[in-house]
Amino acid sequence: MTGDKFLYLSQADIEAVGVGMSEIIEVVETAFFEKGEGRVQLPPKPGLHPPMPNSFVNAMPAFIPSLEALGVKWISCFPENYKSDLPYVTGLIILNDPDSGIPICVMDCVWITSKRTAAASAVAAKYLARPESETLGVLGAGVQGFSHLEALKVLFPIEKVLLYDTIPEQMDRYAVRAAGLWPDLQVVKTNKPREAVEQADIVVTAGPILREPHATIRAGWMTEGAFASLVDYDSYWHGDAMAEVAKFVIDDIPQLEHYRGIGYFQNIPPIYGEIGELVTGKKSGRENSSERIMTCNLGLAINDVATASLVFKRALKKGIGFWIPL
Repeated sequence: MTGDKFLYLSQADIEAVGVGMSEIIEVVETAFFEKGEGRVQLPPKPGLHPPMPNSFVNAMPAFIPSLEALGVKWISCFPENYKSDLPYVTGLIILNDPDSGIPICVMDCVWITSKRTAAASAVAAKYLARPESETLGVLGAGVQGFSHLEALKVLFPIEKVLLYDTIPEQMDRYAVRAAGLWPDLQVVKTNKPREAVEQADIVVTAGPILREPHATIRAGWMTEGAFASLVDYDSYWHGDAMAEVAKFVIDDIPQLEHYRGIGYFQNIPPIYGEIGELVTGKKSGRENSSERIMTCNLGLAINDVATASLVFKRALKKGIGFWIPL
């Protein structure tokens, strides 16, 4: 790097780079391993909370020396944006040269956020879900609901999706897109949230993140031996339903405690451990086929910079992107 320019990658550029979900899962698992070994820098993400309901803007810095991945994500989530035909999630990732600190790349964060979030759930599921899991329950048929299907199909023999969303058109679009990619996959559009939970081997809740949970999912819905990934924090889950799990796993305990201090996560089970501890073997994952297990991933910057670094290096090789003077 000459230090006088940086590469800009739009969302279209990032998609054109062609990094696959299996590669993202691999690099995210590496990031968790490095975290589990204490070899990353990951300060709690500072957040701003504008007056729009449940909106926030976060700065997410991280450094993974072994991957030469240093950077920050600046991301906003505004749940009411759909009313103005605007995306819920927007933002940018900045990568820096770990030797000089000079910015080397600025890229859109939306594609990476959707993929790395699903990849993190898939890594957790690798250690916590039953390997024969074939029925996926998805509550929230948006970007995350679909990317989780994509990621979980890499590691599990998913044959059926039980889909729920408050907007029927979202489910229609989801089903059409899934049919185009996996013609043999069965997508069942359910009428009630319970129908997407009670027969599922793996449950993903991917609605808007709320400070005050609507707590739709009740005790007795989650089947014995199931695994759940809470992409929307605890927004979908009643405390009594969460209390049924044998293990409650988190991606980063300090960040959860930070969020609990500002009003989130007021009724969650005791924390069993972190994903990094599972990946490094410091704690056991699933120990029998009847355990109900849950992970709640807050979203870690190490997964963003790890994935962004992979994309950046591939873009350099392929000559994709636009160089801008510093």
